Amino acid sequence: MQWEGQQTPTWNGEISNEAAKRDIATQLAARASDQQVIGIGSGSTSFLALLALADRVRSEGLNIRCVPTSLEIESYCTALGLPVTTLVNARPDWCFDGADEVDPHNNLIKGRGGAFVREQLVFAAAPERIILVDESKFVPTLGTNFGVPLAVVPEAANLVRHRLRDATGHEPVVRPAKGKDGGIIDEQGSLVMDLPIDGARSPADLEALLLTTPGISATGLFVGYDFEIIK
Repeated sequence: MQWEGQQTPTWNGEISNEAAKRDIATQLAARASDQQVIGIGSGSTSFLALLALADRVRSEGLNIRCVPTSLEIESYCTALGLPVTTLVNARPDWCFDGADEVDPHNNLIKGRGGAFVREQLVFAAAPERIILVDESKFVPTLGTNFGVPLAVVPEAANLVRHRLRDATGHEPVVRPAKGKDGGIIDEQGSLVMDLPIDGARSPADLEALLLTTPGISATGLFVGYDFEIIK
């Protein structure tokens, strides 16, 4: 059910490679079945997939529930009339999401939109996972285009900065917010920092280092998951 006067949502900004992403979105929406719980990822490709999924729900009368990975995606689901639930109440049958980088071993960097904590939770909960990417997201080594996003307890920013500089030779930086002073605070109240990486450590070793660094609650590294890629 939509709120009175609610309009179909639109993406905030230009969607790169939109024609290819719409093809991916159509493939994805065709997989939905009645009575399923579906984890809904973030990003422009996931947004287009959500629109295609909503079209199927309206045209075929499918009864599905959505587990969104961010407040933004939750608002899109509500605007489209799609029922929303949470991991407290339901486990996704499957989920879909985008990625910022994919290496040859199917390790991922996610989190440019700042929603990587909930994305990680939904990804871990779903038994079937689908990643929606175009060719621009494939890299020889993670860190080629982006650093690793970190969710950091705000009071621990300097501790994390110094610990990681000593351990990796690279210093994480606070991701600046747009339109306000200061850095980005995520939906869980953590400060978002980005750590440049150079491939000197394997993604698994880097993940282990990051998650044992006091003050870091989550990262945008997605390592060791089984998933299908649609491109």
